[in-house]
Amino acid sequence: MKTDRLIDLLASDAAPVARNVASRRMGLALLLGLPLAALIVATEYGFRDDLMQVAAQPMFWVKLGLPLVVAIAGFVVATRLGRPGVRAGLPVAGLLLPLAFAWGLGLFAWFDAPAAERASLLWGQTWRSCAFSIGLIAFPAFAAALAALRSLAPTKPVAAGAAAGAFAGGLGAAVYALHCPELAAPFIAVWYVLGVALPVVAGAVAGRFLLKW
Repeated sequence: MKTDRLIDLLASDAAPVARNVASRRMGLALLLGLPLAALIVATEYGFRDDLMQVAAQPMFWVKLGLPLVVAIAGFVVATRLGRPGVRAGLPVAGLLLPLAFAWGLGLFAWFDAPAAERASLLWGQTWRSCAFSIGLIAFPAFAAALAALRSLAPTKPVAAGAAAGAFAGGLGAAVYALHCPELAAPFIAVWYVLGVALPVVAGAVAGRFLLKW
């Protein structure tokens, strides 16, 4: 068979891919990951009983809002990187700015506090379990996001996997914040950032092997 004829046969059923296919598949990862994350918190940890009262404190919204920004940015970056030839672009700033803000706020609170109180601001009551709990809660969204990217065509598999991890980690941290009793900025700057970093690193490693094509 001639080469031109073979190419014609292979291309005969080709059709353009919908422009929003990547966002729809990542959206499905969100629809699967968010309720499962909430279910893990509800069954394994429990939501705070005093959410209405603690919501009056600004640090509660910092603890909730920063991971949400990371999750949204990770979603956008993963969606973009799921399409071949598309760069991550400006949404990467949504991953870096919350980190800079959390560290800046944490350092300010650390140096502003009396020396005798600094240890409690950093370690809190739950430092041993915080990061790993965030990773556990993030896992359903993490797995769903990687599955979505595998069905797409990322040309930067490591970066795409890391973005999927940022999306899942941010989502997991935000849901975990509805349980977590900690409000100190140094605690959030260290342990929440570490909790989000776990799926980011796992996503980069997994992306190298699972998202190659």
